[in-house]
Amino acid sequence: MTDHADLIVRNGTVVTSTATFPADLAVKDGKFVAIAAPGELGLTAKEEYDASGKHVVPGVIDGHVHFREPGFEYKEDWRTGSTAAVMGGVTTVIDMPNTNPKTDTVAGVELKKKLAEEKSYVDFGIIGLLVQDSVPALKSIAEAGVVGYKCFLGETIGKIPAPDDGMMLDGLKEIAETGLRIGFHAENNEIMQHLIRKFKAAGRTDPQAHVDSRPALAEVESIQRMGLYAKHIGTKIHIFHLSSREGLDMIEEWRAKGVDVTCETGGHYVFLKAEEMDTLGVRLRMNPPVRYGSEGHGDYLLAGLNDGRVNMIATDHSPHTAEEKLTGDIWTAISGFPGVETSVRFFLTNGVHTGRMTLQQFVRATSEGPARTWDIYPQKGAIALGSDGDLTIIDLDKEGVIRDDDLHSKNHVTPFDGRATKGAPVATIVRGRIVMRDGELVGKSGGRMVRPRVS
Repeated sequence: MTDHADLIVRNGTVVTSTATFPADLAVKDGKFVAIAAPGELGLTAKEEYDASGKHVVPGVIDGHVHFREPGFEYKEDWRTGSTAAVMGGVTTVIDMPNTNPKTDTVAGVELKKKLAEEKSYVDFGIIGLLVQDSVPALKSIAEAGVVGYKCFLGETIGKIPAPDDGMMLDGLKEIAETGLRIGFHAENNEIMQHLIRKFKAAGRTDPQAHVDSRPALAEVESIQRMGLYAKHIGTKIHIFHLSSREGLDMIEEWRAKGVDVTCETGGHYVFLKAEEMDTLGVRLRMNPPVRYGSEGHGDYLLAGLNDGRVNMIATDHSPHTAEEKLTGDIWTAISGFPGVETSVRFFLTNGVHTGRMTLQQFVRATSEGPARTWDIYPQKGAIALGSDGDLTIIDLDKEGVIRDDDLHSKNHVTPFDGRATKGAPVATIVRGRIVMRDGELVGKSGGRMVRPRVS
């Protein structure tokens, strides 16, 4: 026990996935060193934060971001992306591998680590890539510190093809031996490309043609196939950006058969509907697409988040330039939009504030869930002695409006522009360093790479 800390957060209401209680928290050398009832710490500190009237939660983790660097810095880079993250209350991000160079070699992992350490305001995990020619390097990039792997089964930014089935099985065997998890962009590309050609030939240009060209069946079939492979090989798997109720049911089927499969979803799949593409158009184009409200996907996914069947909230933060995004043509507009800065506000507004989600359920989905999924718990995702001193301070009464031009990503065209919010992060603390306070960037860069416990 120390008598002097680097930071004390006083008078807040601490919320974990299992409890809510008033407490003071002390952080020294980047770790929690004391947790006590208000006024009972008996410590002094270099810096204090008064969280009176606020809720103090374990640092929010965004388990799916595309910060684009190296190779696509014109869209986003580690400085702008991590600035957006801390403004949104996020303390750790997990970055995807479809950069240039890709993170499918040790050199690719080390380059991304170097760039992120130079620029990032948040801590970060790096995802490695499974493609046809990367199988021999899978174990070496595990040794380089990736938290897991990704494989794109459907068309994606960078046009990265999936490996053939034989090489997929070889790759899954190599990954199983590392103890790490592999996530899948789960969409059957042959189904999608057939429908895209069919709809274009029929002259469809309406925004919902994008939705109809990527049916839930394409997602379900991919989950079914990867579940089968994982059961055969014994690999831990993850489903990125789950968009459908049928997809969640298929995941549950494989869990019942003994497969270790986790999944994530985002606010756009839970709270937005495909019908809104009539007004939002290309702004709402995402892969996989937002589903029709009449089919009940969003309510089902929210129920899954609340009861733990869906392990985590992740944004698939994927910024593009206005020129790439706002083409006015649903077939040429690029898919994706930024989300790392808006997700906490969006879920507090539409989930917690409306009573559809408790704050404890939110914490499980935004802190503990992603940390457990990527094997970085309890270093991350916990308020516990010895865990990293990452905190997100939330004001549940803070009102605002999301505006494109107020966001901090390098490119910030979103479908959320103009939406009123209630509840927002008012401070972001990374390993005891206050990086954002009251909407202002107050800390310095200094993000660190987090490694999985299994490596």
